[in-house]
Amino acid sequence: MKTFPLEYLTLEEAKKLQFKLVETITRHFSNNEFLNNGDLGVVPGLGRPKMTAKVERTIAEFFGAEDAVLVRGAGTGAIRLALQAAIRHGDKVLVHDAPIYSTTATTFEFMGLDAVKVDMNRTDEVLQAINGDIKLIYIQHSRQKSSDSYDMYELIRSIRHVTDVPIITDENYTVFKTRFIGTQVGATLSCFSCFKLFGPEGIGCVVGKKSLIDKIRGMNYSGGSQVQGYEAMDVLRSMVFVPVMAAIQAEEIERIADIINSGKVEGAESAYVANAQSRVVLVRLREPIAARVIEEAGSLGAATYPVGAESKYEIVPMFYRASGTFIKENPELNDYVIRINPMRAGHETVIKILKEAIRKAR
Repeated sequence: MKTFPLEYLTLEEAKKLQFKLVETITRHFSNNEFLNNGDLGVVPGLGRPKMTAKVERTIAEFFGAEDAVLVRGAGTGAIRLALQAAIRHGDKVLVHDAPIYSTTATTFEFMGLDAVKVDMNRTDEVLQAINGDIKLIYIQHSRQKSSDSYDMYELIRSIRHVTDVPIITDENYTVFKTRFIGTQVGATLSCFSCFKLFGPEGIGCVVGKKSLIDKIRGMNYSGGSQVQGYEAMDVLRSMVFVPVMAAIQAEEIERIADIINSGKVEGAESAYVANAQSRVVLVRLREPIAARVIEEAGSLGAATYPVGAESKYEIVPMFYRASGTFIKENPELNDYVIRINPMRAGHETVIKILKEAIRKAR
């Protein structure tokens, strides 16, 4: 098995990103405004709380985008609204030849979108598939299949050499963990969940072209649709902590894989770093005891299912089953492979739980 994980930020790079975000905040907040929780309601002239507008402007500037909007429905809601703003019912959309994430697939279904599949690992095939019938290109930054190897940055740049067709990128699991999001390299809109960035439940964000962001605001004008000021402030405060925490997490993932691959965990044959949505370690066991190892890890203090898969609630390491997409590609490994995400734990804790869980499962 071979995987192609995305690049990750070093601790120094992550610190610079954190400092850049705080610097951007200081340009938009003054006179102790940042110490307030924010206002409520549909403010005349803005159509949303004043503090929400400030937070959105801060996020837009940070990513070098024309505009940004906070929305309800987390990452799924952000993607749904971006698609509704950019294209019409029944349009043809170019997508990677892989299973579309389930909640995104629902949006495709209800919008009647015609998903034209192409292997995005082959840039030449992507460019050949673009024609006048394609109204949008949809790219998931994180891996959809363990065998995926495409470089999203280079893929978008190549597309932009031949067409200005709208590009929407799904940035769930990649914001503040990779060097860029799609709009920073030529995409039209980028969508992500703020819940996956330690933020409040159910809040998403769309970054990019102002005309489409304005359209999203128009579709969500009612008071009940607004992300209130205190929620927006929660989003921004939480974001500040993500880059450094994610860099530490990425370092520990590498250490865990190295320890397993050096033969120091009896019963574990090999380990692979992969973006199986979030960045994780895929552990191949010597025996078909994956389900029992996960169960035993739970009894030893690990989490065995996600909340937001990178949310503020996910502190202890998570031991859970391989994704459905991975198993579809590698059905013979169903009982042999588990996923481990250390979350806020160090490699020592993860290895201790893994060793004991394997011992008890055997």
